[in-house]
Amino acid sequence: MKKTIGIAAGALLVAAGFVTLTGFAGCRGHGHGHGRDPAEVAAFVGARVDDALDDLDATPDQRTRVNAVKDRLLAAGQQARTGNPEAHQALLAEWKSSSPDAAKLHALVDARIDAMRAFAHQAVDGGIEVHGILTPEQREKVTKKIERWHR
Repeated sequence: MKKTIGIAAGALLVAAGFVTLTGFAGCRGHGHGHGRDPAEVAAFVGARVDDALDDLDATPDQRTRVNAVKDRLLAAGQQARTGNPEAHQALLAEWKSSSPDAAKLHALVDARIDAMRAFAHQAVDGGIEVHGILTPEQREKVTKKIERWHR
């Protein structure tokens, strides 16, 4: 049970930063206020990861390895978001149509969900990788922080 909690905690540590990516890299230029430049997102997530590593007294090697996971997932998150502007335009075009094509719309939704599902799986794999990088004591600190978030 503790191992499962540790794996989940590590996955959530990494995934939390990338959920932030999803929230902050949204509808750029559409007046929603939550769109961010990818460099801003990377800086924000990087600062969060660095703070977490500081709290864990991470070694230089751990920092290098965890930051490599972060960088890889940031790039994957950006890749997963490619196609969003086109998807929005296609959705709008169907809405404006006198006879929206349900099959086309469902395929569009499926494609976006598939991209996000693939990214979510990469985030879980990154979390498992981070789990293996951290010591049991560090994982316990992460677990306690996550448990506080969920109270």
